[in-house]
Amino acid sequence: MKTNDFAKHLTGFFTQYLACERGMSPNTIRSYSNTFMALLEYMAEEKKVKAEKMELSHINRKTVLLFLDWLQDKKKSKVSTRNQRLAAIHAFCKYMQYEDVTRIEQWHDILAIKIKKAIKPTVSYLSLDGIKLLLGQIPRDSKTGRRDLTMLSLLYDSGARAQELVDLRPVDLHLTSPCYVTLFGKGRKKRLVPLQKAQVNILAAYVEENMLDKPSANYKPLFQNGRGEKLTTAGLAYILYQYVRSARIQDPDLIPERISPHCLRHSKAMHLLQSGVNLVYIRDILGHVSIQTTEIYARADSKQKREALEAAYVTVIPDSEEKTSWEKDSELKLWLKSLGK
Repeated sequence: MKTNDFAKHLTGFFTQYLACERGMSPNTIRSYSNTFMALLEYMAEEKKVKAEKMELSHINRKTVLLFLDWLQDKKKSKVSTRNQRLAAIHAFCKYMQYEDVTRIEQWHDILAIKIKKAIKPTVSYLSLDGIKLLLGQIPRDSKTGRRDLTMLSLLYDSGARAQELVDLRPVDLHLTSPCYVTLFGKGRKKRLVPLQKAQVNILAAYVEENMLDKPSANYKPLFQNGRGEKLTTAGLAYILYQYVRSARIQDPDLIPERISPHCLRHSKAMHLLQSGVNLVYIRDILGHVSIQTTEIYARADSKQKREALEAAYVTVIPDSEEKTSWEKDSELKLWLKSLGK
């Protein structure tokens, strides 16, 4: 069967451009793949164009806009998901500018589609007492419990994203002074996050118990499921929820109803900020590209705002104790009281 132009260029986009030229991470490639799977689904359902019949001429501004609307209206996708799908299509169009210059106007029309503004959600985080209560639910008398404690405490202590945590291998741990964990963030950007002594002790015991300290285990998944396979982000969220539910029964005021693995990352950032750690250092620990992203924690911390205002406050109202006022005038006070009689 003859390969159509869309299939040909989409294959080149994924196998040559993203993987080889750009060196995109597997997570990014997977996200882009999901975008085009959704686009093919849309074309089949709404436009009655099967995948094998798709051509580059079908990818135009009108089609893309209708696809984005379909995601939100029919698939109930969030604005953030819509924008992710648009970013993937934009990347494909940037690639196609050089692969098919005869349609350059078509690609520019799609690239002109703007991302949609969304209401920024408030930062959800746990207090220090909430973190202690949550981790305190994890039993230490079983191998699974010790894995969960190591995993969730490291998730908090390192401020890692869920995917960064499940991608960890024993070789990414440096448990001799200075102790740190190597995390690979978005775009495979590497960062080193210092580890506290208590966390190092937990990790060292876990690595030894699971025989992950041998050279042959260096590149195995650090955290595995019951079948000995690499733990997924969905698996991590499921494990976390079991302890969230238990902790919430004990103290619902400390534990919100909905907590995701990302909430522990937010919690670490807020606690660092409240301890006086500079935003620049917090940015580096979290792996943010811009300090503006990290500033959401400063905007969200009402306690820090109040303390900053109190520290900067200068009294401008005269002290009534140092001056004569009507409160010190006994005759005036008696006269005022008499008015109500």
